[in-house]
Amino acid sequence: MATFLYKLGRLAFRRRHFVALVWVALLTLAGVGAASAPPAGSTSFSIPGTEAQKAFDLLEQRYPGMSADGATARVVFKAPDGEKMTDKANKATVHETVKELRSGSEVASVADPYAGHAVSKDGTIAYASVKYKVSGMELEDSAKDALKDSAQDARDAGLTVEIGGDALTATPETGSSEVIGIAIAAVVLVITFGSLLAAGFPLLTAIIGVGIGVSTIAALASALDLGSTTSTLASMIGLAVGIDYALFIVSRYRAELAEGREREEAAGRAVGTAGSAVVFAGLTVVIALVGLSVVNIPMLTKMGVAAAGTVAIAVLIALTLIPALLGYAGRRIKPAGEKSKLLGGGRAPKKPGRPNMGTRWASFVVRRPVAVLLLGVIGLGAAAIPAASLELGLPDDGSQPVSTTQRRAYDLLSEGFGPGFNGPLMVVVDAKDSDHPRAAFTKVGDEIKGLKDVVTVTPATPNKSGDTATITVIPDSKPSSATTEDLVHAIRDKGADITSATDAKVLVTGSTAMNIDVSQKLNDALLPYLALVVGLAFLLLIVVFRSILVPLKAALGFLLSVMAALGAVVAVFQWGWLSGLMNVEETGPVMSMMPIFMVGVVFGLAMDYEVFLVTRMREAYVHGEKAGQAVVTGFRYGARVVTAAAVIMIAVFSGFIGSSESMVKMIGFGLAVAVFFDAFIVRMAIVPAVLALLGKRAWWLPKWLDRALPNVDVEGDGLRTDAERWNTDPDEERKLVRA
Repeated sequence: MATFLYKLGRLAFRRRHFVALVWVALLTLAGVGAASAPPAGSTSFSIPGTEAQKAFDLLEQRYPGMSADGATARVVFKAPDGEKMTDKANKATVHETVKELRSGSEVASVADPYAGHAVSKDGTIAYASVKYKVSGMELEDSAKDALKDSAQDARDAGLTVEIGGDALTATPETGSSEVIGIAIAAVVLVITFGSLLAAGFPLLTAIIGVGIGVSTIAALASALDLGSTTSTLASMIGLAVGIDYALFIVSRYRAELAEGREREEAAGRAVGTAGSAVVFAGLTVVIALVGLSVVNIPMLTKMGVAAAGTVAIAVLIALTLIPALLGYAGRRIKPAGEKSKLLGGGRAPKKPGRPNMGTRWASFVVRRPVAVLLLGVIGLGAAAIPAASLELGLPDDGSQPVSTTQRRAYDLLSEGFGPGFNGPLMVVVDAKDSDHPRAAFTKVGDEIKGLKDVVTVTPATPNKSGDTATITVIPDSKPSSATTEDLVHAIRDKGADITSATDAKVLVTGSTAMNIDVSQKLNDALLPYLALVVGLAFLLLIVVFRSILVPLKAALGFLLSVMAALGAVVAVFQWGWLSGLMNVEETGPVMSMMPIFMVGVVFGLAMDYEVFLVTRMREAYVHGEKAGQAVVTGFRYGARVVTAAAVIMIAVFSGFIGSSESMVKMIGFGLAVAVFFDAFIVRMAIVPAVLALLGKRAWWLPKWLDRALPNVDVEGDGLRTDAERWNTDPDEERKLVRA
């Protein structure tokens, strides 16, 4: 591995014009494809194997032309103070609005509030339901504008009018905080390298990689049904790892220059050593992201594969474009320890020969490993306590900012019709095998009326053939509550009894039931997914480190950091701690896919730091240093760069906290906190403490396994010259061979 990458790095350095041209061509090609492709919209949400999805598919089959996946909108009207929606003038305004709404070419139907009994008991609030022929992703801008204009006309007539539903779904905005995150990353890079040019390379290559990845996603969005959130998450992860991977290679290049090597040789060695770590770190991230497909939720699979593709591009750019740019830079990139003149270069250091911060910290940990280990584990354990109260759900209009019309419509409907009105349950009765379909429909309605937490049960609405009917159930509690979830399970339990008595199948669907099924499916998939991803990465790290205990320690440390991060997410987004600082306007259940998505992404990123930091220790140990000293050496060369990489990643992820999309905001916060815990507590404190306690046992590997495993040479031993090998203590070499 190291030898191949060494040759690749030297080739890219020499043929820099060709390499740069290839990447510019790829960026241009992706950009042209994105510009000519239809824009991304909301991903169609399907959950194979769930009852809610089976009911949805049955509706598509038994109600042809119903447009079950069509966009919906609820235009909610509220009368001025002292008036009612049944007053003559207000009624005339609503009728005129309904007439305008029906004129759209993409509109399938509009329900008149007065004909459909959609007026609140006190007469102050009413709503008109609009059904479209196409999904929200396919809805033309002209149709959305017509919807907004109709509402504005009613407002001009004196009514309060808000619009709910998915017809006005917009692309999430990340805000200026994303730019601030990139700016922080730039400052950290300048401080780390002491050079504007060296600092600019990781930013430039990361932006190119994300540009290619996101543009490719945009080009394929319509064909593969990729939503806008897919590209947002791909850019979040791709930008973070892209900067980090380039940072490690540039840093190693400067270290090789400081040892007196020629620039082409230094580029080859940097790619051969740090590049090997980049390859395996990238592999762990890709495994974790692609592994999301085992959950069998198409949207999550697409998000994972798209982000994994962006990570793969980041790895390839780091291995090829970085050495090419280093070739262009020439002598303007200084060896490690030297700064450019603009940033104070040329002055003698204040205290020459003084150990750096990484060396001093590692020496402290090696002297007091037990105290550091206990403090780190107890601290992360305390942070993880809120995770015991984790409640899962999917965001709806009730989690939108109060500044949006969707949220205000949600609140008006709750005020006029009760909290459960925003999450109606649709019960589908399949009586095709029943001898008395109508009797079955009636029995289902009567049984549901007798359940707790039920406000309204509408009469059954059969299809044309009379073998299937739908019944709408309005709960007494809001969609995301545990009470509503209990009601869904109660209806399904009743359905089993009804099936045995009438041969009619009862299925519960609707957005609320779908959310419940998604949460359950994600919970069920978490342990198998964790076993798959951790298992594959564990095997990969055994190959990289040629050790059993080091990968085991890496996996256990990851579990600590991810649980602590989940605890922080619960504290902020569910309990409301620091919610004002994070601009969280509505607390509630944590997004259902948050735990499994965080496990996937954080595991990959955690292994990044493990590989980058511990490969330096492994390299020192293989080259003859004692186990304790190898820990200090690894920190001397790697701590500064890993710290910079972690700060950059935290800054990039934190930039997405400013997103208007609650899912993106939560993921940005969760990943930023997880990186902080993993990089600064697990990798910087717990890892060296454990390695110091284990000593040379940390690098033990059974002889039979050592012979069976391929030698990937991540530490770059194959690149050492004979002179370098002669400088190794022969006693240490013999000890290493015997070990």
